[in-house]
Amino acid sequence: MKPVSRIHSRTAVLVDENIDTDRIIPARFLTTTTREGLGKLCFNDWRYQADGSDNPAFPLNRPEAQGCSILVAGRNFGCGSSREHAPWALLDYGIQVVLCSEIADIFRGNALKNGLLAIMISAAEHRWLLDHPGIELSIDVRGQFIGLPDGGRIAFELEPFARHCLLNGVDQLGYLLQHVDQIDAFVREREGQEAAIHGRTLQQSELRPEGLGA
Repeated sequence: MKPVSRIHSRTAVLVDENIDTDRIIPARFLTTTTREGLGKLCFNDWRYQADGSDNPAFPLNRPEAQGCSILVAGRNFGCGSSREHAPWALLDYGIQVVLCSEIADIFRGNALKNGLLAIMISAAEHRWLLDHPGIELSIDVRGQFIGLPDGGRIAFELEPFARHCLLNGVDQLGYLLQHVDQIDAFVREREGQEAAIHGRTLQQSELRPEGLGA
């Protein structure tokens, strides 16, 4: 994962509600375990026509949506089955941020673990962004706010651990590997405490007068 502290981009908008993970990346493409190349399959059945050409009706195919790394999505984005390939596909497509008033819990967890910033905002703020596609936004992860073109701000919340991982560019495994020495020290200390307790228990049992129960 690369560190994510600030993202500046125009917004692309998908107003459809309940865009599920199968729509983000169809199940038939889940056989791969690599992330590279999944961007070409992102929104595959919506993005392309039957002959493989671009679907002009797909909002992200429009010229004004090209190069946008911030996606303002319709309510309940990422619903459906859990698949880590969904955030992988979005990231490989070039999307770094998803803004929405409601994001499916499992998708949001998978997204944050993989460096995709899934941000929930109020319904009113969400509606305003949907109605103003293509505006320039600045996402500040450290300050937890979205900077608007007029200087205004929209505050958002991130779980402290997710924020730490994003800012430092580490996933859960990477975080654990950074703290192997502390984990080993804790295990050794715990083993020593257990051995001491076990030793005292044995001594007490040896001192117990014969014929007395526990």
